[in-house]
Amino acid sequence: MVYAIALSRLGPADAEDVVQEVFMKAFDRLDELRDQGSTGPWLAAIARTVTVDLFRNSLRHERRVHAAANHARAGNSETPHGDDDLRVEANEVLAAIQKLPDAYRETLVLRLVEGFTGPQIAEQLGMTHGSVRVNLCRGMEQLRKVLGREGAA
Repeated sequence: MVYAIALSRLGPADAEDVVQEVFMKAFDRLDELRDQGSTGPWLAAIARTVTVDLFRNSLRHERRVHAAANHARAGNSETPHGDDDLRVEANEVLAAIQKLPDAYRETLVLRLVEGFTGPQIAEQLGMTHGSVRVNLCRGMEQLRKVLGREGAA
């Protein structure tokens, strides 16, 4: 049952991880089980919670990886790659961002990974909106150079 609940939202490998986590949590919370006859529903509730949490976290991670890869590839006329290629490319983009100066790195990560707007970045970093625009523009220019895509716009 626990595996089925997890598999309803996740792939097989993640579902197996959920099963292990559910039973570890259940063991830690045995004192919360008031009625021995309700063990099944109690485990199902834990499974749903763990599954939803993992599902949400993996969706957030996937969105960030895809957004960073797609944004860095903007202007590139190549066809989309498979998921594995996207992950590799996203990791390359993140590694390239980490090579940039702090001012550019922070604004680019907030924009490309976290999805913040210019005004939100300005508010978070205590900068003017104009400074954020300059840092994003210069940061993207340097990122393209690091990635070997000087011609990409």
